Amino acid sequence: MPCLIDTGVLLRAFDRSFADYRSVRQALRILLRRHEPRFVTVQNLAEFWNVATRPLNKNGYGLSADQANRRVRWIERYCHVVTEDHRSFEIWKGLLVSHCLTGVAVHDARLVSVMLARHIPEILTLNLRDFRRYGDISALAPDDL
Repeated sequence: MPCLIDTGVLLRAFDRSFADYRSVRQALRILLRRHEPRFVTVQNLAEFWNVATRPLNKNGYGLSADQANRRVRWIERYCHVVTEDHRSFEIWKGLLVSHCLTGVAVHDARLVSVMLARHIPEILTLNLRDFRRYGDISALAPDDL
């Protein structure tokens, strides 16, 4: 089944110090073995670059732009990059209103709007709670695979 890979999963796939590093990598390997279509959005890549290049003392990984670019290229080889369009924009606005979303929740709604517009039914995430409000998609943790 097509699956969007959330930013937190992408970040942890490169972070051997993360407690769930092995389960994240195993989940990604399972998706690959199943030949499941894997997707990321431009927003995922922007968030990834932001955290990857942010200084360590600011909750980032402290990577150079070149190091971040190498990781993004790996993600692009592993996942299809999907963009927003007018349909996803309209879905996003509808989600904001129907779920009374404010603050940081509007960012996750953007991901969901692209998923709905592109018929991507699942998201692999470390933040199940953030996506459970959306009945039209399924949120999976790495250990769920």
